[in-house]
Order: sequence, then C-alpha cells, then structure tokens
Amino acid sequence: MAFLVVLLIAVVVVVLVMRAAGAPGRTARPPKAPRARRPARPAQPRRPVAPDDDPEFLRELERRVRRDDGTTA
Repeated sequence: MAFLVVLLIAVVVVVLVMRAAGAPGRTARPPKAPRARRPARPAQPRRPVAPDDDPEFLRELERRVRRDDGTTA
C-alpha cells in the first residue's frame, strides 16, 4: 500500500514539474499572430527530356526539312 502512495506522489511531482517547465514559455510571451501565407509560386516549366517532346527542337527540324526539300514531309 505504501508503494502505491509513493508512486502516486511521484507521478504528481513529475506532472507539476513538467507543467512548471512549460509554463514560463507560454505566459512570458504574447501569443503569436497568425502568419500570412505566401502566395503560391507558379511552377517552373521543366525542360522536356526527350528531343521529340521539345517544341523548339521540332520547329527546328521542320525548318531544316523545308529548307532541304522545299516541301513539307
């Protein structure tokens, strides 16, 4: 029975110490104002990986084909 009383007192002491350790940080400073959210940045366009997906490459290829033949492929 004495063991349970000592255990209960130890738990109460630990809880009080934890609250005391956390209390000055909460009451010493005024509450923080909510931060304004940054506007979402537009995603940077990624360069195509393969040349056949690159519109600039395809335009250049088409221009070379027209210059060589005089007609479209």
